[in-house]
Amino acid sequence: MHTPPHTRGDQAEQIVTGLRADILSGALPPNAPLGQQEIAARFAVSRIPVREALRRLEHDGLVSIVPNTSARVTPLRIADLIELSEMRIAAETLALRRAVPNLSDAHIDEAEAIQTRLEAAPPAEFAQLNADFHRQLYMPAARPRLLAHIDALGLLAERYLRRTVEKLDYAGTSHAEHHAILGACRARDADHAVSLLTYHIDTAVSTLSTALIEEGQIAT
Repeated sequence: MHTPPHTRGDQAEQIVTGLRADILSGALPPNAPLGQQEIAARFAVSRIPVREALRRLEHDGLVSIVPNTSARVTPLRIADLIELSEMRIAAETLALRRAVPNLSDAHIDEAEAIQTRLEAAPPAEFAQLNADFHRQLYMPAARPRLLAHIDALGLLAERYLRRTVEKLDYAGTSHAEHHAILGACRARDADHAVSLLTYHIDTAVSTLSTALIEEGQIAT
């Protein structure tokens, strides 16, 4: 029986959501094979929405597809981590610089409330709350395309961030840096806030890359 296109789209979205969660959590580790037959059986669908889902995950940078072979979870690479950090610094500092003049006390209070929840959250919730914290400070920039770009970069960076939090004693450092950024925002000091944000991203990258290279868990 022919599956209507809208149904295939719904099925593909379900597959994307499930596989993305498994990749970001590490349940599907780097280089894990993603066989279409196995995925179709898991989600009780045909291979058509599976192929669509894998293409979407490839576009997101989470899956690598080689023609005529099984897809695989994209490996973690130092080069990718560094490139992501460079792109994040460029985009996020621009957003913060544009946002600071428009930040209200209510914006900053909400970011601080998110930070409070972040400090009490389990590691599995760290990445999402961390993204929420930063987005709250960037929203007054009123640059929707820039914010969408930041969200996309954040998705790619999430696998690395999760490992930073889970493997290393990094959360306390991140919390302290967040409070410093909040202080600069309350002072409406855009230059200082941008400097602190740049340091914040750089520190996470250097901490994780050093640790994973030492453990032999990441490619250069």
